[in-house]
Amino acid sequence: MTAELVQAALTAPSFRTVRRRVFRQLVESLVYEGALKTRQDGDDHFVDGVDATGAEVRYSFRTVRRFGFGRVGLVAPVRRGDCEAESITLFLTEVRDSLDADAEYLTGFARELEETLFKDALSEYVRTERRTDLSTADYDTLESAITDGHRYHPTYKSRLGFDAADNIAFGPEFANPVRPLWLAAHRSITEVSASASVDDQYVPRHLGSAAAEFHHRIEETGHDPGDYVLVPVHPWQWRERIARAFAEQLSRGDLIPLGTDPHDFGAQQSIRTLACWDDPQRPYLKLSMSIVNTSTSRGLAAHTVRNAPRITDWLREVVADDDFLREELRPILLGEELGVAVIPESGLLQADTYGALACIWRESLHSHLEPGERAVPFTGLTACQVDGTPLIDPWVRALGVEEWVRRMVKVSVLPLVHLLCRHGIALESHAQNMVLVHDNGVPTRVALKDFHDGVRFSRAHLAEPQRCPELAGTPAHHQNRNSFVETDELGLVTDFLLDAFFFINLGELAIFLADRCELPERRFWQLVCDEIRAYQQRFAELADRFALFDVFTPTIEVEKLTTRRLLPDTELRLHTVPNPLAEVDRC
Repeated sequence: MTAELVQAALTAPSFRTVRRRVFRQLVESLVYEGALKTRQDGDDHFVDGVDATGAEVRYSFRTVRRFGFGRVGLVAPVRRGDCEAESITLFLTEVRDSLDADAEYLTGFARELEETLFKDALSEYVRTERRTDLSTADYDTLESAITDGHRYHPTYKSRLGFDAADNIAFGPEFANPVRPLWLAAHRSITEVSASASVDDQYVPRHLGSAAAEFHHRIEETGHDPGDYVLVPVHPWQWRERIARAFAEQLSRGDLIPLGTDPHDFGAQQSIRTLACWDDPQRPYLKLSMSIVNTSTSRGLAAHTVRNAPRITDWLREVVADDDFLREELRPILLGEELGVAVIPESGLLQADTYGALACIWRESLHSHLEPGERAVPFTGLTACQVDGTPLIDPWVRALGVEEWVRRMVKVSVLPLVHLLCRHGIALESHAQNMVLVHDNGVPTRVALKDFHDGVRFSRAHLAEPQRCPELAGTPAHHQNRNSFVETDELGLVTDFLLDAFFFINLGELAIFLADRCELPERRFWQLVCDEIRAYQQRFAELADRFALFDVFTPTIEVEKLTTRRLLPDTELRLHTVPNPLAEVDRC
């Protein structure tokens, strides 16, 4: 079946659509980040290159400047000479002298782009054939049916490590059932961190009768179940990494395979987070996966696993004691209640296996929804039906697009701005980390998630620093330079929210509404500005805090997500862009 599906996907009309999208996001980000030198004539850009024979070749494209953050938009497909460019790798090869790129990194980046093209072509073909009605789908279905991925990052679906069969078996858009494998991990090699809401029966209660079976299997190996912790592992991770990387622990009995979970799970958009289809009230399982997607390894670093329940308890306490959040905005915090990480032995391969075997148990959204409430991933706000109709089209028609945006802003922007300004806590609320709760399309509140490495703060500038728990720091061998939650640089706190939420999340929604719903970007940002200013007037006593965490700063620093893949990872690569909130606030 895999071969037939691949052939069908690569010869379908949707393949060209996907190729144009990858090309578009690549060129837009290269120009926006200043990583591609072009000759410009008005809105027309020209890039000179050399083909394999040494002959000159010219690429051309036309761009527009969007209002929000000065983003670059491609008007038409990239052309090579007089024809549409058809090879992304050939483009990078022929224009490499015009790129700010290290040759070694450029090769790897080209592979990520080609993997994205291939895997999104499979995804788009299946989406077109399946024709899921997004308007009637429940939340769990939407997590697999909304297949767009990151709308700025050009390698939005690279999934390095997955072959075609893996992609079909484990990619969320294919909606195939996944059953995690459970291991028993000896406490001597395991770190466990639990929320105050968790008791000793947390895992057995959710496993049901399988818990007793697993305990019996531990006893059959001659070990005491009390000396072990139960930890799930993704079946791909077991096959590709764990059986080999932890062979010594398996041979000693420090790790004991127990069997598969009794229930079927499905992958959410993030791939490594699984939702239980058979029992939707079960916690989501966020599992380590040694793949690279959108240029980031998807392991679960032990220090972030350790911090997850501590941050959850802290945020719960902050929200519970804040009348505005608790009574009026009522955001849902999907608590990361339990974290388990198996610690690899120190040595030359420690960095390679760090974070390879871990799990975070996250509360199910279904346990929080009230009667009549429905939910949609924030990525769904820019999703379309197969016929091109926006998912939100009936919602904005019913309320009017401006009124719908105002309500969306009140329930999604204000909780985050209040957490930042009143409390000093920034959340990395890009679209996959937020869920819009609604009543027949009318926004009512949001659900927030992914706290283990998705918060940032300066302890000295917290409103109540005594409440903040002591958190594990980033070990020296951890390779992700962006993985830190605490900083002394206050600007990195505000920009954390402005970059992830305003630039990526709201920025993409503003572009989408301008292109599909005839709401000009400037007007969108004016609506956002008005709601934030009204909030600030209501809480005038926080004026000093609003100045400290200034979301109206004229410029912000955003990460160069594409440039980061073209150069060695030796520093944070940021560029300064205009803040649309400041631009409309001056009017």
